[in-house]
Amino acid sequence: MQVTDFYVSAPGKAILHGEHAVVHGKVALAVSLNLRTYLRLKATTTDKVCINLPNIDTFLCWDLSELSQLIPYSFDKREEVKLLDAELVGRLQDFLGVTNGNLDTRNMATLSFLYIYISLFRSSELPSLTLTVWSELPTGAGLGSSAAYSVCLAAALLCASGAIPSPLKEWDHTARWCQEDLELINSWAFQGEMIIHGNPSGVDNAVGTWGGMLRFLAGKIIPLSRVPLLRILLTNTKVPRSTKVLVARVKDKINKFPSIMTPVLDSVDAVSCTCEKVLSEMTREPIRGEHYNTLEELIDINQHHLNVMGVGHPALDTLCRVTLTRGLHSKLTGAGGGGCGITLLRPETDASVIQTTVQDLKDCGFDCWETSIGGPGVQQHSPLSVKEEVLEVLNHY
Repeated sequence: MQVTDFYVSAPGKAILHGEHAVVHGKVALAVSLNLRTYLRLKATTTDKVCINLPNIDTFLCWDLSELSQLIPYSFDKREEVKLLDAELVGRLQDFLGVTNGNLDTRNMATLSFLYIYISLFRSSELPSLTLTVWSELPTGAGLGSSAAYSVCLAAALLCASGAIPSPLKEWDHTARWCQEDLELINSWAFQGEMIIHGNPSGVDNAVGTWGGMLRFLAGKIIPLSRVPLLRILLTNTKVPRSTKVLVARVKDKINKFPSIMTPVLDSVDAVSCTCEKVLSEMTREPIRGEHYNTLEELIDINQHHLNVMGVGHPALDTLCRVTLTRGLHSKLTGAGGGGCGITLLRPETDASVIQTTVQDLKDCGFDCWETSIGGPGVQQHSPLSVKEEVLEVLNHY
């Protein structure tokens, strides 16, 4: 055990442009949200490992002697793997009494934690510890909450096992790992995402690891070196949707109307590339009103694309209509069909306009937060840099 008590956090994500088009070989831009998942790891002397997840009202403990019996005999310690160890996954599912049919949020979070924990400590004695994880992100809303959780787990357990060093120095409030360590964190976070989602793209955990903005094309993920920090409203319509169903809907429409839908996908690709160019300009030269004008136009164009692709929803139309009456521009993020939307805030947007807009959206039955996009990825924190209300939750156990 290398680290006895520390805090890490990782951001959620939004898709700025390229929803669904990425499935068909087009560019998507994913950005980090300044809404984060926080984790505290604390070493104990209880001969137990415990995980506390206040967001889903879960506190579970296991005897280390029980868990050690789950380690396969052929289990050699590996710091990086590409494929899940099917034998360990199966043993953990039997141990927890879960199957693919009852993998709810609690079961998936637990299975992911135990898999990474046992995998990283496999050839040494399993340590006694308690992890407490609390998130500002709503679950199941397409904002990468599971990936932020997996990134926090990977960073904390890799650090605790000695696979990567603690980047936080005595005088630091926050610190980030080096590129090599971030790649290792990302690879283990992807393991967690595979347990939770089966066949993830890797975009969500990459955003949680590196932060900022990532370009995703044909399976390749490229973090962009610099992006401006943009203020947004994030709105959850609370309309449930199925990503699988929505992806299939778009595919069916493309198959039915290929000569119509192919140009739409090409246009979405052009929107993503143009947006990337504008954001890059905003990091190299003084930000002008024209930059925001262009971003707003691209948001409107992309939202129309998404409606044409069949992934809009009346609740999202309401979001766009309500914000536009205040001079603000919105679009859906993620799979669509409900879920969440983002609204761009200009630097000169008056606080009273924002407050009124948030209230209007809440009056529609939506949840709404003011936040930003383009913030840092996974970080280690000193207690001084963790928000007081978050610290209170993490230190309660």
